[in-house]
Amino acid sequence: MARNSLGRPFWTFWTAATLANLGDGIRLAAFPLLAAALSSDPRAVAGVAAAQFLPWLVTGLYAGVLADRRGARALLAATDAARVVVLVTLAVAVATGGATIALVVAAAFLLGAAETVRDTAAQTAIPRLVPDARLERANGRLVAGEVVGNEFVGPPLGAVLFATGAALPFAVNGASLALAVMLVLSLPLTLARRTPVEPGAPVRAWDGLRWLVRRPVLRTLAFTVAAIAAADSAWFAIFVLYAQQNLGLHALGFGLLLATGAAGGVAGSFAADRLVGAFGHRHVLTWSMASTAGFPVLLVVAPNLVAAVVVVTATSAAFAVLNVAALAVRQRLVPDGLVGRVVAASRTLTYGCSALGALTGGVLAAAAGTGAPFLFSAVIAVAAPLAWAIVSRPVAPGAPA
Repeated sequence: MARNSLGRPFWTFWTAATLANLGDGIRLAAFPLLAAALSSDPRAVAGVAAAQFLPWLVTGLYAGVLADRRGARALLAATDAARVVVLVTLAVAVATGGATIALVVAAAFLLGAAETVRDTAAQTAIPRLVPDARLERANGRLVAGEVVGNEFVGPPLGAVLFATGAALPFAVNGASLALAVMLVLSLPLTLARRTPVEPGAPVRAWDGLRWLVRRPVLRTLAFTVAAIAAADSAWFAIFVLYAQQNLGLHALGFGLLLATGAAGGVAGSFAADRLVGAFGHRHVLTWSMASTAGFPVLLVVAPNLVAAVVVVTATSAAFAVLNVAALAVRQRLVPDGLVGRVVAASRTLTYGCSALGALTGGVLAAAAGTGAPFLFSAVIAVAAPLAWAIVSRPVAPGAPA
């Protein structure tokens, strides 16, 4: 299908999202490298990773209220502009030698708080930009852009910039977000406002969570995806230390290792709509969960560079498929006026568990070695997909199978 089948507004939105994700990818390598340069304590390094997810527990549900009350365009522009301010401040502190672990954790937390609003608003925008039949395709292209920015271009660029000057990655991240703001402001007015299902009804932060917990399939999907995210964060939070200690990689090598997973992630995001069409949402979600959390255990069995390449590639591909399928299920089953709050509730759960997973990975690594978080992930690889497969059979009438 031609590129223009999704429409010019979608591709403008996609470009802005990809620029934001490029900045996220730069930070993906730069934050742990900066943390490791400031402290060799696994708990401190993991704490920086956790600080990026913890805001979902504080502001996540309220981000959903904003997404249902305000227009996506204004929210996207405002939150990215706020992140530019934080990044410039951090870059100045690093450049002048004033950066500390506490400051890095604070910056990571503030960036995460803005991201709660941005990500929630972005997910409510997709159904307004493309027809229902093209949701998987649109989500797949967005995930592909996310993978390219977060895993392929961003990390090696962040590593190179960090090696050149520790402040550079954060300055470049701020510049990419500033450009994203300008693109978002050019989006059509269809993204300027949202209307509740019942006009005049109160919009409460807990409405999305209440709605979600009363739907067994969506509730189970939310909890199992959150468990997979916790497993993924547990090993990835200390992966920079594992790469340095077990694989002998330095800053550039670590960034390049992360980039190798991008090929799998892009392939997974482009294949997701075809996989769902061939096997159905339920089976695709089951196997993508198992693969995402299961492959990392290879690094316990074979702690070498080849196994590391296999792990980052396979987990990136599986996570891309998981994200596309889960997003499409949620976008189809949630009423329009509740999308923001239900998305926020789901993502609050996911990112809250990601933060706990990152902290768990740091504690396990400090207590039992850097291999322990990979074993933790293997346990989740069995439990979460099994729970999803049981509860989602049979799928409720009218829901994607």
